[in-house]
Formats: sequence, C-alpha cells, structure tokens
Amino acid sequence: MKILAIDTATEQCSVALRIDDATLARGVVTPRGHADLILPMVQEVLTEAGLTLQQMDVLAFGRGPGAFTGVRIAIGVLQGLAFAADLPVIGVSNLAAVAQQASINGAEILVCMDARMGEVYWGRFQLEAGFVTPLSTEQVSAPERVIESHRNENWMPKIAAGTGIGAYPLLAQHFAGCELNATSLPHAREVALLASRDYQLGLAVSPEQAQPVYLRDQVTHVAAASKKP
Repeated sequence: MKILAIDTATEQCSVALRIDDATLARGVVTPRGHADLILPMVQEVLTEAGLTLQQMDVLAFGRGPGAFTGVRIAIGVLQGLAFAADLPVIGVSNLAAVAQQASINGAEILVCMDARMGEVYWGRFQLEAGFVTPLSTEQVSAPERVIESHRNENWMPKIAAGTGIGAYPLLAQHFAGCELNATSLPHAREVALLASRDYQLGLAVSPEQAQPVYLRDQVTHVAAASKKP
C-alpha cells in the first residue's frame, strides 16, 4: 500500500509517504508559509522514494480541527493532487494524529490542542491493535470545560498530550498525574498511518468529498463575513 499524506492544520507543516510499513517524512514548524512549503516537500519524498504521484493508492490529509487557513490549504492542495492523479482521498483527525504519537497500548489518551481565543480542541482516545480509536466526540471549549467533564464523567487518562496542555497551566496542573506531552503537534506521519487503516476499511472518498473539521463554527462565519463588500 502506498499513501501520500499532508498536514498543514497547525504550526507544523508536514508530508509523509508510507509504503507498506516504511515511511519517508518531512516536517517544519513555522507560523506561516505552509502553502509555499507543502508541494516542494511532496516532491522531495516522492523523488526520494523513486515514485510518482500516480503510483499512490490513496492521498490523505489532516482534516482538522486546526487553524482555518491551514486546514483549507491542506484540502486545496490535496484535491488538486488527487484530481490530477485520479486518486481517492482520506481525511484524518488531527487530534487522533497527536494521540497516535503519544499512544501506549491500552492507555487512555487526552489530547488538548491550543485553539487560541481561550479555548482548546480536545478529545479522548485509546490505542487498539496499533491504531487509536476515539472514546469521545471532538470538541472545542474553554479548558475549564475539559476539567469539568473529567470530574463529572470520571474518565481517567494516563496520557495528556498537545499544545493546549502547555498553553493553559490549569490543564497541566489538573492532569499532573498523567504522562504529559505539552508540545505535541500533529504530523503527516501519523496521518498516513491512520489513513492506512481507514483505507483498508473502505473509507476513502472522491476528492470533491474531502471535508474539513473546524469545530468552531464562528470561524467560518467570520471568514465569510470578511469577504462581504
């Protein structure tokens, strides 16, 4: 199986080429410039592997949640590549990609990514048979809401990962008993891995069906309003 994955939803701009169980990857952390960086990185990994885009089985992308502009870049680039090569696509949760990085077999993982504006994108996951699966819906809320949910619903993570842990000290303090990774950013490497499972499950779709996940509805409303004369 050959999967090319891209992710531009956060500060980390990354590309990965997964060939069966081997992976070639590129990544750079930068606050901007993802649209200029992503296609040269794609060409780099294809050249290193000695493959062409047309030889891929499927293309994958980080579908969000993440920065509005970053998620749109990923979808736009991926759709262009997929249409050109006549390939199906798979969108992978950016929260799941972070959970996959941090996963330990059987451990519950809380992922909190900094969503700015005093909020975090968050969700809970567990590793099963080498892949993380969700234990909750993905949400965006104030950090206090994460703590409230933990207390009221009595879930017990062993790992807490993501930039939201570092951005909001009350989360780090509340989950101090967990293994903490406050700097984790999603990477196309894990996007490709999770996409390999989804492809085998028959979840690939046509390029025009690629959909973003923003969680914060008002972001799209603001973006739309900004375009009005």
